[in-house]
Amino acid sequence: MANAFVEELRWRGMVHDIMPGTEEQLDKEMTSAYIGFDPTSDSLHIGSLVPIILLVHLEKAGHRPVALIGGATGMIGDPSGKSDERNLLDEATLNNNVAGIKSVLSRFLDFNSTAKNAPVLVNNYDWMKTFSFIDFARDVGKRITVNYMMAKDSVKKRLSGEEGNVGMSFTEFTYQLIQGYDFYHLHKTMNCKLQMGGSDQWGNITTGTELVRRMNVGDDKAKAYAMTCPLITKADGSKFGKSEGGNVWLDIDKTSVYKFYQFWLNSSDEDAEKYIKIFTFLDKETIDALVKEHKENPGFRALQKRLAEEVTTFVHSKEALDNAIKASGILFSKDFKNEIRELDERLFLDVFEGVPQAEVSMDKIEAGLDMIAALSAETDFLGSNGEARRALKENSVSVNKDKVTDAYTITTEDLINDKYIVINRGKKSTFIIKAI
Repeated sequence: MANAFVEELRWRGMVHDIMPGTEEQLDKEMTSAYIGFDPTSDSLHIGSLVPIILLVHLEKAGHRPVALIGGATGMIGDPSGKSDERNLLDEATLNNNVAGIKSVLSRFLDFNSTAKNAPVLVNNYDWMKTFSFIDFARDVGKRITVNYMMAKDSVKKRLSGEEGNVGMSFTEFTYQLIQGYDFYHLHKTMNCKLQMGGSDQWGNITTGTELVRRMNVGDDKAKAYAMTCPLITKADGSKFGKSEGGNVWLDIDKTSVYKFYQFWLNSSDEDAEKYIKIFTFLDKETIDALVKEHKENPGFRALQKRLAEEVTTFVHSKEALDNAIKASGILFSKDFKNEIRELDERLFLDVFEGVPQAEVSMDKIEAGLDMIAALSAETDFLGSNGEARRALKENSVSVNKDKVTDAYTITTEDLINDKYIVINRGKKSTFIIKAI
């Protein structure tokens, strides 16, 4: 029998592998299911949105989501999908990362809820910190054979010597056992019966289901299940979750709301059709209608706009979305001069990221900066004073989007955020003067 939660994920393209019996377990009772988050940084990027959304869907379906932060496993590093050994983090860095990830997860899952299926947050360091090596080797290590561990893809690829792989340390080899023990511990203490994750985690997850079975010999009720979702890829084959500036993070301190919104807005047609199913909670009817609308008028980019709106609101807020939309349209605004002054400095710099800048002393602006100096002598925006004069005669120069002549003088009245001036030559060339 198909389970409603799993069916919801299926039409969204979010099911890769699922262990037999999983859907029957979800139909039988409220089920606790967990996903692990590696504390490799003090925040999470948009690649982690998929597991977060899986947990939100699980909660909406009436089951109990468990978010596990790998305070212990983070000390080792997951070898899955890696061609070489990770750098080990020191304890202070790790603790800082764990705190940061807790903060991010708390925005999407209410760990203070009193509902029957209230989300739970755990850290595997809490139960691994007192586990001695000898006890672990005796109680856990003897349950799983080396042959079984060697058969996992994450191990085989690292030992194959292909694609730049450089082997695997004993430390990383034990990772799947420690992660497997997490599943056993949560099964034993919280009756957690399902682990979910990306498709590259299938080997680690099934090691956990096997450990649950082998460490509960004679207990017919000791059932554990696994489900994975596909790894997200972009249509052009490039890595998902990265922009030209690097990772796209879920924290505003690392990726501004404007840049976050722009990332989704700039999705290709093919990617937007896939992403809107995975990264939003819009129902099938709404999404099908958006896809139809987009195909009838692709130039309007209805899919990208709705995708960017939904994800930005989910991760940040409606207010943050409104500001991002306003900033996105400001370059084409008829009231540019006033609207640009409403942006804070960070948002201003985001909007004009990559635009050439030149610094001019505040004294010269207070005294009045003539346009020839502003275009050439003081800034080198244009190649010569003669080129600056020609541009001004052609009526192609504007200051803060207002056309100016060679008679215009830049003063402090032109400053945006008491610091910046936007100069345009025609429609394609933009420059920023920064008063210092």
